[in-house]
Amino acid sequence: MYERKIIPNLNCGLDLIGEVLYGKWKMRLLWFINEGYQRPSELQRKIPDASRRVLNVQLKELEDHELVSLKIYPVVPPKVEYSLTEFGKSLIPVIGTLGDWGDTHQERLKALISKKFTGTDKED
Repeated sequence: MYERKIIPNLNCGLDLIGEVLYGKWKMRLLWFINEGYQRPSELQRKIPDASRRVLNVQLKELEDHELVSLKIYPVVPPKVEYSLTEFGKSLIPVIGTLGDWGDTHQERLKALISKKFTGTDKED
């Protein structure tokens, strides 16, 4: 497993939130868990581009940062559900605001991102 060699900067709020939310799928995982998708298979269906392993790693990191809690039911086959902690729920308005900003600037962002991948110079 990967281990960091450089200690992260813990003196700035932006660096702290980056440490907690860094990961391609973490904000979406928090958002979907808040919407009621709690089982790993449900989350996998909501984020089909992510591998099961990556989702599990990122869910574990969210759990380590006390943003989600895991409940394992003693049944066969095992049943697992994730839920947001109160700490995790406090991030939902922030994620919602970021999503609104992305929606507002969607066309511009799409053009800029596609320009990066296609190498073309589209102008709006």
